[in-house]
Amino acid sequence: MEPLLIDVPPFIATERLILRRPLPGDGPVLNAAVCDSIAELKPWLPWAQTPPGADDSEAQARRMHARFVTREDLVWFIFEAGDAGEEGRLLGGTGLHRIDWALRRFEIGYWRRSGVGGRGIVTEAVRALARIAFDRLAAQRVEIHMDEANLRSRQVAERAAFTFEGLHRHDSRTPDGTLRSTRVYARVRGFEEPA
Repeated sequence: MEPLLIDVPPFIATERLILRRPLPGDGPVLNAAVCDSIAELKPWLPWAQTPPGADDSEAQARRMHARFVTREDLVWFIFEAGDAGEEGRLLGGTGLHRIDWALRRFEIGYWRRSGVGGRGIVTEAVRALARIAFDRLAAQRVEIHMDEANLRSRQVAERAAFTFEGLHRHDSRTPDGTLRSTRVYARVRGFEEPA
């Protein structure tokens, strides 16, 4: 099937969160969240090495929106849900990346804003994305990759019931250039997911 014709939900509601695809005009909220969190994100994410400018964040939001529309990369911002179901503060981001539409393989990535850890926000978002991938997008395999040293990211994958498949030793470099090893977790149709 032509990926442009695949119905991908732009909005996902969970018990406490609203996941919404990026839109033009989201630059200010993205910029505030990333700038608030740069020290925590810097060791793990190549795109978080310096605080972005306002125009950089708006351009990034527009690129993410465009790639969502073309089904090349599916990003959702994680917002706190208000009492009436409205979007509250931006808490982070997640998405389905490195998509193989022919195989229906996706990789979930995520980041969270500083000061909101320990509440299970990212785990809730990852569970919701895994459900969308398997139930709506006919996924055969959904993966999560992280630096072996990123204990919090590892805990998210384990709490979301992903299975540890292996360690890729010295397969890439950290943003500062140090060799790193990557842990790979997955949920696979016919194993963790019903056939």
